[in-house]
Amino acid sequence: MKRITIPILAILLVGLLLPTGFAADSNLVITYGETTYANNDYKSVVDAFFVNQANVDLNNVNSKVITADQVNQVSSGITGKSYSSNQILSSAFLDLKDNDNLEVSVDKSKITTITGNMYISALKSAGITSGHVYVTSPVSATGESALAGIMNSYEEVTDVKIPETVKEAANDEIYTQAEIVENSGVDADKLSKLVDDVKQEVSKGNVTDHGTIVNIINNYVQNNNINITNVDIENLANTIQQVQNVQGDVNHYKDQVGEFLNNGNSTGGFSLDSLFDWIKAFFNGN
Repeated sequence: MKRITIPILAILLVGLLLPTGFAADSNLVITYGETTYANNDYKSVVDAFFVNQANVDLNNVNSKVITADQVNQVSSGITGKSYSSNQILSSAFLDLKDNDNLEVSVDKSKITTITGNMYISALKSAGITSGHVYVTSPVSATGESALAGIMNSYEEVTDVKIPETVKEAANDEIYTQAEIVENSGVDADKLSKLVDDVKQEVSKGNVTDHGTIVNIINNYVQNNNINITNVDIENLANTIQQVQNVQGDVNHYKDQVGEFLNNGNSTGGFSLDSLFDWIKAFFNGN
């Protein structure tokens, strides 16, 4: 019953490793801004960046389009900004194969305001701690709208929905930092470090009081000679307070994603290790 030739076994293995139609790698996804996706020249520029930076074959990558309506669902409630369908340029590529840490590579020649550290800080606020994200645009863009696409990418890859409260908090963090950078001229990475350090202190002390958060920010600003206004400090306190208030939802999301990652990523529990264990057992007659 267990007699089987090596060639036949090889065919079986290929069938397991390469699904019918050479399906796209479920750990990889691109989200295109709808303006970029609708313009072949723009899309080619973005695709070239992802291929060169991530060394990836785009034929094996799933893709989605992020529309102005999707971005506006978030931004309108935070900044009042409303984007049209010809303004959604930023695009992102997610590679979730590396689960050890979170890394964001930003095309600094095109993304003018949001830095890699800003994305990392906001994504961590949403409970996202792993994967490599690449962000670019075919022409100059602030990069604010890319966060909606990035979080959509994580939902696509993991099949775990990020709570709306968490999305709003993370996006509010990005928009607030972008506004401060544009209005005050403060160094973007210094501001990002401020936000990250204050969030850590607030989380460690489980601080939810607005006045206490303002004091923590004030102390940080003074000790590090960061030149931002009192209005900026109030806005930062509001967004950090919002992040802290949704930690219950964040932790629930992290637990769901953790279960996904521990069960073999997006392969439904299947892994090469389990395959080779099966082969070994087969030849051992177990």
